[in-house]
Amino acid sequence: MNIQQAKNISIKSIMESFSLFPSKGNDRTAFYFALDREERTPSLSVNFVGNTAFDFGTGKKFDNVSLVQAIKQCSVSDALKYLAGLDYAFIKEEITAKRETSFEISAIKDLQHPALIQYLDSRNINFKTNYLREIHYEISGKKYFGIAFENNSGGFEIRNKYAKLCLGKKNISTFENNSSTLQIFEGFMDFMSFKNMDEIFGNPSADYAVLNSISLTYLLEKMIKKYEKVELYLDNDNAGDKGTIELKNIFPNANDQRGLYKEFKDINDFLMSR
Repeated sequence: MNIQQAKNISIKSIMESFSLFPSKGNDRTAFYFALDREERTPSLSVNFVGNTAFDFGTGKKFDNVSLVQAIKQCSVSDALKYLAGLDYAFIKEEITAKRETSFEISAIKDLQHPALIQYLDSRNINFKTNYLREIHYEISGKKYFGIAFENNSGGFEIRNKYAKLCLGKKNISTFENNSSTLQIFEGFMDFMSFKNMDEIFGNPSADYAVLNSISLTYLLEKMIKKYEKVELYLDNDNAGDKGTIELKNIFPNANDQRGLYKEFKDINDFLMSR
């Protein structure tokens, strides 16, 4: 797929492929919440007719390709690959749910669906783990399934090849093993990648915290347990820089471990390079 072909894909379908739905709008334009920050009033204006978006908070303009780049933090070529997959896969689903639409979980079970196992395999992650489950759910009468990672509020971070969303209340995920060491990760894919490389990172008895969103660093202030050692394994990007600074303010003794994979965007990229 080339850039011109990518521009012909419905921008609404692109947003829906990431489980992003408008807060308000009509058939021509709609407002979404910002892609890179938490906000109470949506500031991202999306033009369904022109296939463009404008962030009133930052002044940034997006076409289909740059929009995918911003969401996935990827290169132009990777964005085009994603859009090529959208062209024949996700658009056919025609999701019409709004951001506030309720959902219903129909099943949570051990991972067994071939598509989900294949997705994890493509990212070099072992599906045989107690941390991940297979979830089946409905939104506006449409049935979906994905990989589920539970947070501390009983909500689920959901991933599959075409979707990234949270069902239920957003929160961090913590796992305590009575350790004096706390290891902190940005997302569960990085956490699972880390667990797939114990021979490199070691310390399987540590306590773990997965932010599930870089905006949730403040929730770690509520952790009563005092740790002798805190290790940070965030992404090598602007959001990771910001999160690292915020976490060091919470844990003055925290050590930034990103030098271990400094040539890669995140731990999963590092794992996939091996």
